[in-house]
Order: sequence, then C-alpha cells, then structure tokens
Amino acid sequence: MASVKVAVRVRPLNKRERDMKAKVCIHMDGKKTTITNLAGEDKDFSYDFSYWSADSSDRHFSTQEQVFEDLGTDVLQAAFEGYNACIFAYGQTGAGKSYSMMGQQTAPGLIPRICQGLYSRMQASGDDKTEFRTEVSYLEIYNEKVGDLLRPAKGREKFNLKVREHPKEGPYVQDLTKHVVKDYDGIETLMEEGNTNRTVASTNMNDESSRSHAIFTILFTQAKFHTDMPSETVSKIHLVDLAGSERANSTGATGSRLKEGANINKSLVTLGTVISALAEASENAINRDAKKKLFIPYRNSVLTWLLKDSLGGNAKTIMIAAISPADVNYSETLSTLRYANRAKNIINKPTINEDPNVKLIRDLRAEIDRLKVLLQAHGQDGIGVIGAAEESQITERLHENEARVEELTKNWTSKWRETQKIIEERALGFRYEGAGIKMESELPHLVCIDDDVLSTGVTLYHLKDGMTYIGKEDASFNPDMVLSGPGIETEHCIMESIEGTVILHPIASLCQVNGLPVGKSQRISQGDVILLGKTNMLRFNHPQKPQNSGKRDM
Repeated sequence: MASVKVAVRVRPLNKRERDMKAKVCIHMDGKKTTITNLAGEDKDFSYDFSYWSADSSDRHFSTQEQVFEDLGTDVLQAAFEGYNACIFAYGQTGAGKSYSMMGQQTAPGLIPRICQGLYSRMQASGDDKTEFRTEVSYLEIYNEKVGDLLRPAKGREKFNLKVREHPKEGPYVQDLTKHVVKDYDGIETLMEEGNTNRTVASTNMNDESSRSHAIFTILFTQAKFHTDMPSETVSKIHLVDLAGSERANSTGATGSRLKEGANINKSLVTLGTVISALAEASENAINRDAKKKLFIPYRNSVLTWLLKDSLGGNAKTIMIAAISPADVNYSETLSTLRYANRAKNIINKPTINEDPNVKLIRDLRAEIDRLKVLLQAHGQDGIGVIGAAEESQITERLHENEARVEELTKNWTSKWRETQKIIEERALGFRYEGAGIKMESELPHLVCIDDDVLSTGVTLYHLKDGMTYIGKEDASFNPDMVLSGPGIETEHCIMESIEGTVILHPIASLCQVNGLPVGKSQRISQGDVILLGKTNMLRFNHPQKPQNSGKRDM
C-alpha cells in the first residue's frame, strides 16, 4: 500500500501577468502552500513537497535538480526494485508543467533526468551477472484519439491507434511502436523526435501551449543470478506531461482550438472525477466502510483509461501540481490546489512485477531447504523423529523438487537468451516516408540486393558482436548466415564485429567488396557492396556510422 505522493510547484510571473500588474497570491512555508484571495483571506494546503520556483534570487528557490532529487530518484528506486512507477504534471495552461517534466536545454526536467539516471545506475551496477533491457514508446492523446509520436503519419491517420485492455496486463495501445534503446543518447534522440512531432499551438496564455497529453513510457527489464537464484522483474515507467486545463475566455480559443480545449478539459475533468472517487474509496477502506461500492469511471476518457494502473492500481505514483503565483489566475490556481489535495488521499497497491517462474523456483528452493532440515534432524536424533517410510517420501519429494528447480532454471535461462535475441531482431524497424517504406535497424547488418529475382521479400542479416560465420547449409560448423548459389563454398567467409568495427575475413576465393577481390582481411564501411560467390550481392549498413563519411580504413 502506498499513497500517491503530491508536490506543488509555483513558477515565476510571466510577461502577460507582469503587464497586467498582477500580484503574487501564493506563499510557501516548508510543505505548506497558502493562497490568498483579493479580500486577504488565506487557504492553507499541505503536500509532500511545496516548491518555490517563483524567484531565483530567493534562498528557498527550488531548482530542477532539487525536484529530481526529491521525486525522480524515487521513480528510479521503484524501477530497480521491480515496481511500476508514474509521474505526471497537472495545472492550467502556461503553469510550467512541460518545464518541470521536459525542461530546457540548459535546465533539463524530470523526464530526461530520470532517463539519464536509469542508464547511469545500470552502468554503475558493476555486476556482470545482471542484464538490462529498456524499451521506449511515446504517445500523445489529442481530441480523445491516440497517436504514435515515434511513428509520425499525416492527416487522419496520425491519430488512429486503438486502446485495448488485456485481462492480466491491463490497458494498452494496439500497434504502438516500442524502440529498444541501449544508452541515453538513443533515448534522447527519441525524446527529441517525439517532442518535435507533438501537437502545440499558441494561445493567449502560452505561446507554445501543449494541445495534447503526452505519455513517455519506459519498459525496464532486469534479469540476474544471485547466489544461483534467477531473478527477473519488469517495471513500466509512465512519464506524463498533461495538456493544460483552461478557460476559453482566458485562452482566446475559437473554432478548432475551442474543440481542442473542450476535449482537453473533458479528459481532465474525468481525471479529477477518477481522483475524487479513488480518494473516497481509499478513505472508505481506511474507515472499513465496505458497504459503499464506488464506480471508478476510468473509461470515460482515453487518458484515465491508459493511466488506470497508475491511479489506484499497481504503481508508485507522483503528481506535480504546477501553479501560477499571480492573483489574476486565482480561481484556476485554487482549483489545481484542491485537485492535488484530493490526489494525496489515493492509496495504490504496488507490487513487484516478478516472473512467475522465478517466484516458483524461489518457493521450491525454500521447500527444499525445509526438507533438508527434516532429514538432517532425523540423522542427528535417530529413529523416532520421523519413520523410515516418511523419510523415504521426504527424500523422494526432495529429489523431485531439486530436479524441477534445475529444469525451471534451465528454461528461464534459455527463455531470457531467446528474448534477448528476439529483442535484437526487433531492433529492425520500419519508417514510412511518403509512398515508400524505409527499413531501419540499430545493429550492423547486410541487406541482400541481388538474389532471387522472383522473390517478393527483402532479406536482412544482422551481424552479432564477435564472429558471424557464412557458408552453405551442409557446413560442419553450423553457419550463422546460410547462403546458396554458384560460387558459394561450404565455409565461405567470416564477418567479425568488434566495438563497431566490422571486418570481412575471406575463406573462399569468390569474395568482392565494391567490385574488387578480397584476398585478405578487410574492414568494410557504411554503404559497401559485397559480392559473395557469383550471385549473392549484399549492401553493408552500419547505423552507428554516418553515411558517405568518406573514410575507408583497411
């Protein structure tokens, strides 16, 4: 059980507010936030954190770094412990949500800091028995429809993804792309691409107002052996930047912008209704009032449906309420503070997302230890503790459990390796460019460009780290790449990949690079055309190397 953690953050007065001669109506003292109306009456609220970011010269000024240390590190800790985690920012248009979540080049926000921290902790683990895998997706919800920010389309097709619900895993977006990312540079590139594709527009309240809700999701898997015991956890991290709540007369919205605002407000009202219902349900549970069954309207909006696990479900959740300090925004700010006040009463039920077979192995190990203690006690105390028949039954059950543990452990290890292989294969992606499709891969690979003229498919061969053996199907060494056709020898050549450098080691005589015979080991570069035998022509692509670099190393 864990309550939703709530923080409130106030930004500086903006130009519009200064031009209106607005006065500051927000004051903070420790965890307490106070809002003052025009009559001088105060309303006090208490939260887990109250961040004063309205004046950088104030000694109580809260920086991006402090917000990350308080909130972001909790998300990282939850992920490494195997829990789902969610952090989302709420507030009116122009209140500073995107600044807290994404930040700027010189002051990165929570999302880039959490991503960077994730990879830093992986690298710092220093445990060669632990393997990690991260997959990223990035979506936006615009006018109650879902679009993939990492697979942009045009027109109506941009927002055509459907939300489904799995009986065990909960809501998900069908056909949403997932990208395997191996380092922070890769994740930063995806963030920049997604942010470029996000729907924004100018309003009276904000020059670049987010007109959609954006959910950046990291699927973080870690697997390891600890004292010969397998362990595997999968954590889903939702990093959410909501569109701003707004009033039409404040934003100056008309036409399609008015419709946008209506849909934004609809989803945020539903979010508020869900938060209130969950808060009441949590209070009923604390008071042991089980008679009153409350309906939680998750499906009334796409946003709340997708955040179902994060609100009242299996996740450790943090909410940041972003507010303006100006008295001209008093009503919207008070509404946000009340909203946040309700959210802190929600109680989630986070559990570690562990592979069920790993849990079974651990339970069997505990049973094995218990049986061994029984047999050991019998051996020490002699006849009388357990009978001969019972000893035989215990011994038989012990051997059965040990055999089952061995088999389950072997299956788990095999499954993890196979999953890693599949993930590498899934590093191949497709990107639509006009009427064409561009094939992309994160791994160095060979694409067959002149094979069977009757074939309607495209053949791609990934080059793994180390040696990739190429030959005929009947080769004694079981080649990684099987080729056929005139001129192909049983053992034809070896492609060696070492830290991004790929070298062709010829074994047979018919090996050419860019029309020239290869008589000895040769480094190959992006775009090289390789002819193996007389008909197998392949193009070498290296995603880590720039095209047309002009550099050729031998």
